[in-house]
Amino acid sequence: MKDLLVERARTEEQLEDWRAVHNAIVPTAVLSSEQVRERAGRNRLDVAYSDGAPVGCSTVRPPDGETPAATVIARTLPGFRGRGFGTALYERGLAHARTLGGAGVETVVLASNEEGLRFALARGFVEVERYVLPGDTIPFVTLRLT
Repeated sequence: MKDLLVERARTEEQLEDWRAVHNAIVPTAVLSSEQVRERAGRNRLDVAYSDGAPVGCSTVRPPDGETPAATVIARTLPGFRGRGFGTALYERGLAHARTLGGAGVETVVLASNEEGLRFALARGFVEVERYVLPGDTIPFVTLRLT
């Protein structure tokens, strides 16, 4: 895909682009710049650009004491879905997750994001849990790659 550039979010501009995509897709869990910088210190954050504009982002969380699986989350802005951008982000994240070890791979999708759920299910993920963050009403769905 020649018009897609995926980069690890390291600079302030890249982190802000990652944040903008995340906050647009997950409006129930809006992150501040400080929260994104903190996440970048413990997770791999990538941002995808098409023709210089941010179109998606991804997160790869390493396994830890709470979650023994690596977590791969790929997000694509609605106007850019169906063009392979999400697949490119997901495959890049999955390749990185597999270098981290752990007990498999999981993803998390906001339950209201029907396209995101279909994307995960089409790639072999199965639902294992739903949870609601304090103060929210829309659950997050945890899925595990089979």
